[in-house]
Amino acid sequence: MSHRKLLAASIIAGLCFTGTLHAQDAAQTGSATQSSTDQGRADKTKAKELGTVTVVGIRDSEAESLQLKQASDSHVEIVTAEDVGKLPAKNVADTLQRLPGVNISSSSAHEGGFDESDRVSLRGTNPDLTQTLVNGHTVGTGDWFVLSQTQTVGRSVSYSLLPSEIVNQVVVHKTSEAKLVEGGSAGSVDIITRKPLEFAKQVTGQASIGGVYSDLPSNTKPQFDGLFNWKNDSNTFGAMVQAFYEERSLQRDGQEVVGGYAPFTSGGRTLYYPEEIGAVLFTQKRKREGGAVDLEWKATDNLTLDLNGFYSKLKADNYNRNYMTWVGHALANGATLTPNAINGNVITSGTVTGGTDASGVYDMISRPGASSSSQYWTLDADWRVTDHLSFKGQAGTTLGRGNSPTQDVLELGTQRGADINWNMRGLGKPINWSLGGDNSSPNAIVPTAGWIFGENGIHAKDKENWFSGAGELDFDEGALASLEFGVRYADHTRENLNSIAQGPTGDWTNLANYPTSWSNYPGGFGSDVGGTFPRNIWYYTPGQLADFDAQFANRDPVARFYFNDIYKVNEKDGAAYLQANFSGDRWSGNVGARYVSTRENISYSSTAPAANVSSSVGPITGSAFGDYYWNTYKHTYSKLLPSVNLKFELSEDVLARFAASQTLTRPDYSSLAGFVSLDDLTHTGSGGNPQLKPLISTNFDASLEWYFAPRGLVSVGVYEMSLNDYVGFGNEDRVYKDMQASQAAGHDVFNTYSVTVPHNVDGNVKGVELNYIQPIGDNFGVQANYTFASSHADNDQPLQGTSKNTFNVSGYFENKLFNARVSYTYRSSFYDGVSHTDNYYQSGIGNLALSLGYNVNDWMAITFDAMNLNNPTLKYYVKSDTYGKQPYAFYVNGRQYYLNLRFKF
Repeated sequence: MSHRKLLAASIIAGLCFTGTLHAQDAAQTGSATQSSTDQGRADKTKAKELGTVTVVGIRDSEAESLQLKQASDSHVEIVTAEDVGKLPAKNVADTLQRLPGVNISSSSAHEGGFDESDRVSLRGTNPDLTQTLVNGHTVGTGDWFVLSQTQTVGRSVSYSLLPSEIVNQVVVHKTSEAKLVEGGSAGSVDIITRKPLEFAKQVTGQASIGGVYSDLPSNTKPQFDGLFNWKNDSNTFGAMVQAFYEERSLQRDGQEVVGGYAPFTSGGRTLYYPEEIGAVLFTQKRKREGGAVDLEWKATDNLTLDLNGFYSKLKADNYNRNYMTWVGHALANGATLTPNAINGNVITSGTVTGGTDASGVYDMISRPGASSSSQYWTLDADWRVTDHLSFKGQAGTTLGRGNSPTQDVLELGTQRGADINWNMRGLGKPINWSLGGDNSSPNAIVPTAGWIFGENGIHAKDKENWFSGAGELDFDEGALASLEFGVRYADHTRENLNSIAQGPTGDWTNLANYPTSWSNYPGGFGSDVGGTFPRNIWYYTPGQLADFDAQFANRDPVARFYFNDIYKVNEKDGAAYLQANFSGDRWSGNVGARYVSTRENISYSSTAPAANVSSSVGPITGSAFGDYYWNTYKHTYSKLLPSVNLKFELSEDVLARFAASQTLTRPDYSSLAGFVSLDDLTHTGSGGNPQLKPLISTNFDASLEWYFAPRGLVSVGVYEMSLNDYVGFGNEDRVYKDMQASQAAGHDVFNTYSVTVPHNVDGNVKGVELNYIQPIGDNFGVQANYTFASSHADNDQPLQGTSKNTFNVSGYFENKLFNARVSYTYRSSFYDGVSHTDNYYQSGIGNLALSLGYNVNDWMAITFDAMNLNNPTLKYYVKSDTYGKQPYAFYVNGRQYYLNLRFKF
């Protein structure tokens, strides 16, 4: 696009005033956009012109996003704050899922899916391969779910801590540049926040007050966010304060096959049956609160200082009830299993009768105080030394926390000798099942068949301190537009150093000590899940569980210390880069390299010391779970990561892009520092693997883009990522001290053990992206995109997170008074991890959302958002070499309706 046409489009966009109250009353992030997307002399000029546009509507924001995308030399997708305000979006992930090549998931471990987007991944990869940045720096994250704090500890960021209100602009980098912080092999997401001096007015205030109605729990909770910005007359000092407070009730109805599929011998033939089929009720009170502050000072004409802070906490008290069949326990106590129907080697319909003990098992798990949080502070300096030389510096600290201080748990056997029946109906429908007897009251409980379990005192921490410096030297003549160079150093720690695994104590099995009252599952439970299974199930309240566990749970911090779930990973990362930006007649680009060095200290527990660690302390005694060793493995590695991006203007409106790079992602923390358990008799074991190498991805990207109108785009792109040292699972031979042989011999004896651990494999991801954005007249528009991704690891094993097909469709209407947008997003099934040694998948799912807005006057508007409007069912299944594909879980979260009044002055 020519300079003249781009300037004309900018002027037109600035004149298209629609009066929306959620608009940015600011010059849209000229500096932030420049640092994220502009390369070379020509593109910097374009960015300055685009930075003068005041974006006030869906159409203007769409035009601005496309102009910034077009101006960039690398392959990016851009979302502005106005997009966020007019999308059905309650956190940043909700916004990003509608972009081509972006997938979201609603959970971080095996807690099952929920109704809020939580993780973001790019181009058919695991979320851990996507780097999330805020204003170009990393952000510490926390998780509220206990398994994400202790056992499945990844590197992805929880977007449930990032409300959409903080966004000024989001830049999704699909190709790499030397100046971008390493860590995202698949790409990176950079969330740009507002700056005080970018606002147009001296005083700006915005507020939103309203509520959210959740239809499953059938209640309404308050929502609030507000922003106040002030700057002086000379535009040299400004202060911005932002706050948010959002409550929401969550109810999830579901069915789970918790125990997987167990073997049963019938007539000399091995068959498999669903071990524990459960009716699951999960309830939660989510309260997200926090805010941001930014102080910006233009100390001199060429020096600007900025202090920026952010804090977000998600209080996530939750209660999970799972009332289940217990076929294996019934069979072990004299019951008889009669297969009624068999498909392959799976008993799809069966009956269990008789037995002398519990036929069912019931878990009630309350987690008061569960929470996650994220915060950061940064100090930035931007110094323009001369017209050709500039420097930027940043120092910062970030901290994420995940807390599970208490789990109040009671597991009970139930329905002694009762009949069990089930009838499986394929992958797409929940299992019909019944557990004989009265399910609505606790009269048939069997305490001796249960337990008091659950970990307490967990306080996981994700902390980083860093500083960085960058410079840029501009040139007036020749193809070389500028040289960018810089360094960065970060000290990062992820750890959980405490876990108390409670057990029962005292007279806990005496029914006289149990609560005498109870509650029941809500009316209508499971009706949207479908199928036939127990509904009106009894339960003890969280308060009753807390009182009971206070009396009968052993939480001794020494005897019940659970060393399996403690770990510490410290990484000291250094980086230096050089990037040359070029521009010529109808072409531009950049070439660079980033040198990365990492020094790791990985500490983990094991039942025996390893032979190749830097230190091993132990045996550490006192825990009822046995003696353990605390091992530390030290490792250093470095890598040079080259990158190149080229853009060619085939005509005024048609661009071709080409990119190649190498990128790096460090292994997950739980893969590096997982507890190692060994069997001295068989010389086998399982655990983490501190010797994992970082993943190095060699990436290629090409795209063709036609900007046929100021708000119109047709594009096609292809990409491939060759993943070297991807983290998979397999058996490896490792040397450990043989504790049994050492005791017998009277001296240390080391043997080779075959251990199942994460290990490095190779993989490949390739795909195609199609994008179409079409304005229709002055007030309508449609957007549609489709992504195809194909992936595999060594031996044709699946790669986590790859949906073969993803598409998004949305349409909008906007005039001066009213705006509306409806959006539908779909992703096909994808591999989600391992459950009971079997591969675990989420089935394909689509989501329908709606956003409406009405401008009452220049300072007030009414907005309405409907999320999960089609009430989708989250479906999961397992895939086994032994018994094929079988249903695993079904969840329904219901719909949410947000109604807000927005004010602005």
